[in-house]
Amino acid sequence: MPAGDLSSLKIHDTARAGGAAGKFWRIVAVSLGVLVIVAGAVLALRRKAPVVEVAQARAAGGAQGATLLNASGYVTPRRRATVAAKITGRVTGVFFDEGNAVREGQLLATLDDSDARRTLAAVIADRNAAKAAIPDLEAQLQYAEIELRRAQELHAGQIQSQEFLDAARTNVRSLQAKIDLAREQEDAAQARVLEAQQAVDNCVIHAPFSGIIVSKDAQVGEMVSPISAGGGFTRTGIATIVDMNSNEIEVDVNEAYIARVKPGQRVMATLDAYPDWQIPSHVRTIIPTADREKATVKVRISFDHLDPRILPDMGVKVAFLEDEGTAKQGAAAKAIIPRKSVRGEGAAAYVFVVRDGKLERRAVTLGNQAGDDVEVLAGINPGDELVVQGPDNLRDGQTVQVGGRDGVRS
Repeated sequence: MPAGDLSSLKIHDTARAGGAAGKFWRIVAVSLGVLVIVAGAVLALRRKAPVVEVAQARAAGGAQGATLLNASGYVTPRRRATVAAKITGRVTGVFFDEGNAVREGQLLATLDDSDARRTLAAVIADRNAAKAAIPDLEAQLQYAEIELRRAQELHAGQIQSQEFLDAARTNVRSLQAKIDLAREQEDAAQARVLEAQQAVDNCVIHAPFSGIIVSKDAQVGEMVSPISAGGGFTRTGIATIVDMNSNEIEVDVNEAYIARVKPGQRVMATLDAYPDWQIPSHVRTIIPTADREKATVKVRISFDHLDPRILPDMGVKVAFLEDEGTAKQGAAAKAIIPRKSVRGEGAAAYVFVVRDGKLERRAVTLGNQAGDDVEVLAGINPGDELVVQGPDNLRDGQTVQVGGRDGVRS
């Protein structure tokens, strides 16, 4: 049997070259596959529609007039009072709570009046004692007058001397003086009674006018005083009452623009709590003094119609409007849109309108600004949905998803 030839098992050089080439192409194929997957993922991310928030353009009010000036301030009541006691005392009763409506004269709280009532009882006793002494003196006077007439008759008959007549007259005059003094003492005692009664009445606190309790400042058992006693243990007030019917707006206007404001001028107010609610108002008065530190003049504005939603200390923005008779003649505003929906400035201003899920870029001509809104003279129609918030790289014709709506109402 022939011996095995191990040299036949040797790999030929051409076979070795072919194996290396195959490994190389396999690596190239895997790399291309990874690149295709990454490119597909990038394209998918790019094709994902961005999320935007939109607001609806509302019709412009043609009779509103042009805005001359914008300002901000707060709702302040003309009638606000911190009700306090006239005396220092301990609270024994509180008959209200925050939010309660109260009438003028309604009982709010009581203080400990035990000492005041004891004083009142003492002065009443003094008055009664002074009053009781008067009838006795009057009886003595009546008898002295009888003695005087008798002395006069005896003196006329020359039976008694002048000395007895003078004594009788003096006794009558003395008793008359004592009666007058007793009556004056009675009046003085009555005055002390009224004073003591007032001290008792001061222990009862009533509402000075009709309104709403907005602050409860004392509890039963606490000490109250009309002046601060220090230390934080003595209250200076019982409650704070606000007359909601006296709510108005107080704003500070830069003195450089105060010439644009006059009493009776129409104003459109917008509460920060209700940004979509425009409240017709008018200028009530311009305070005739300026703040030299802030260079402003205080202006008070009255609401044309009060509403329960208007609360004291609410933030408010106001737009002073031009009179209808003197309004500038020009292109009428077609719509009112949020100022934050406008991109660009001046002649380059534009907005993005969402139509059928796609963006449409439109150039707009802007008019007067009123608070957070701006008038549009051309480019937008009422009812168009505008992008108010979204990515900065939006483009015309891009597909978007509407993720929220700004509650703008006409």
